[in-house]
Amino acid sequence: MEASGAGAFHNVQRAVLLACAGAVTLAAWLWLAGGSQMTLMPVHRHRQVDLWAFVSLVAMWQAMMVAMMTPSSLQWILTFAALAGRTGGTRRGFGSAGAFAAGYFVVWLGYSIVAAALQTGIEHAGFLQVNGRLPAQAGGAVLMAAGLLYFTPLQRACLSHCRNPLTYFLARWKNGPRSGFAFGLTHGAYCVGCCWALMITGFAVGVMNILWMVFLTLLACLEKLAPHGDRIGAVAAAAMTIWGLVLLFY
Repeated sequence: MEASGAGAFHNVQRAVLLACAGAVTLAAWLWLAGGSQMTLMPVHRHRQVDLWAFVSLVAMWQAMMVAMMTPSSLQWILTFAALAGRTGGTRRGFGSAGAFAAGYFVVWLGYSIVAAALQTGIEHAGFLQVNGRLPAQAGGAVLMAAGLLYFTPLQRACLSHCRNPLTYFLARWKNGPRSGFAFGLTHGAYCVGCCWALMITGFAVGVMNILWMVFLTLLACLEKLAPHGDRIGAVAAAAMTIWGLVLLFY
């Protein structure tokens, strides 16, 4: 009876986590699709940075991170919750999973602040067009750099960790939300290390290009979760590099 009760609680826990992740992801996509075009207005007309405009940019980038990265991260949030439930008691799984997801969120927020600062600097320099896109040659350089970075040892190491962090979890496991938050920070950092260059390619095709965001979301899911996902990522990176070369020299 106890085992069956634990199994039932685990199923409920999984359903709740899936529902929460789905709701947050859907809300982020809806916000990006319908309410964030104001963040593309150029700010380089003013010598001083508008604090509210910068906060809006950070919110936009954070929504992009949540919308695009949650689907490929959900599997490990669920896995972490299951591990926490088995080692610390089933009812502690929620707290540990929530702390783990919070660690992701904090790392994504840090990346969003850096990306918003980069966008603000580019806008102030007068390089970013109203549609949130760099000129063709500059965009080509971004695409080519993002494609080539995929084949660097650091990028490959981050992807390898993101595809299977279980060994890391088990080797350093400690029960409790504090440990869950630390794991979320670490794994979230690997997640950003794996995908930061892909996110920056928005400057080449349009920061708020929804179709491009959908493509990058699917690509992140495939390269992190699918069998031979690293090969899929390599093909996409090669194609991105060629595309960048075409824009850069033609």
